[in-house]
Amino acid sequence: MSELVPVTIITGFLGSGKTTLLKRILQGDHGYRIAVIENEFAAEGVDQAVLLEQGAEQIVEMNNGCICCSVRGDLARILGELAAKRAAGAVVFDHLIIETTGLAAPGPVAQTFFVDEYVARHYLLDAVLTVVDARHGGQQLDRHTEAQEQVGFADRILLSKTDLVDKVELAALRSRLATINCRARIQKVSFGNVPIKEIIDIRGFNLNQVLELEPEFLADAVPRHGDGVGSFVYRNAEPMDLRLIEEFLDAIVQVFGAQMMRYKGILHIAGAPCRAVFQGVHMLMGCELGANWGEREYRETRMVFIGKDLPRTMLQNGLDRCVHRAG
Repeated sequence: MSELVPVTIITGFLGSGKTTLLKRILQGDHGYRIAVIENEFAAEGVDQAVLLEQGAEQIVEMNNGCICCSVRGDLARILGELAAKRAAGAVVFDHLIIETTGLAAPGPVAQTFFVDEYVARHYLLDAVLTVVDARHGGQQLDRHTEAQEQVGFADRILLSKTDLVDKVELAALRSRLATINCRARIQKVSFGNVPIKEIIDIRGFNLNQVLELEPEFLADAVPRHGDGVGSFVYRNAEPMDLRLIEEFLDAIVQVFGAQMMRYKGILHIAGAPCRAVFQGVHMLMGCELGANWGEREYRETRMVFIGKDLPRTMLQNGLDRCVHRAG
């Protein structure tokens, strides 16, 4: 019971299908004992009894406020209380799911797992799942910053209601989502049905252990005009100076941290037999040593930045200056 509890955040705009997905997860024959934190913007929620019937071990409702702002302090408190009950044997669960209100930006919720020391000692943020309504997703991205941020923070993007659009509309939406977030896998979900192994215990979001990047990470990303959120990929085969990179990124996040929603990468460090892996959320950044490079493996630094109005030229030029210079 002392191990860190993996946490999945389910987000997505109003009506996208978050609760349907959660119900399907709870109904699944997967062996997980799942606790749920449900955030409703309204003063009274309607899903608690239903979710308990579906198989939730414990459910806590957070009402009358958005989890990313007015009740964020309550989230840390509730996480602490659940951890204490679990340690005492009062409640048994080995995975936690947080379903946010459709109006929530996931960033502040994710940060809770790193800025609160007690929470960080008991929980591991496993992944952010974002459900996007294929029928209304384009309009929501046009009109709502929250919808853009939900896509930008995603480790998995689940497209719902795809039967309500034609192939051309669906392809256009997928392209737009990939432009906003070039590293998140995009897949269809029908009435919440998705293989559990693709969304639970995937370590898609983790500052606590070394990660490898998904193959989709290497996709080219060009910001879309009109969308506030975009992505930028940096690549360099020359060995880098770790000290210079840390100093540069530290300076960048001091100025642009609020805009830098997610950033993640593998670093090819001069003289190091292993890769360095880094990941950050806004102004929180971590770097750890990863696996050794293979004897014949192609070595390069690969980074992806996702955020609002990213300083692409500054990032490109600044990182180029972090190349190791002999002597």
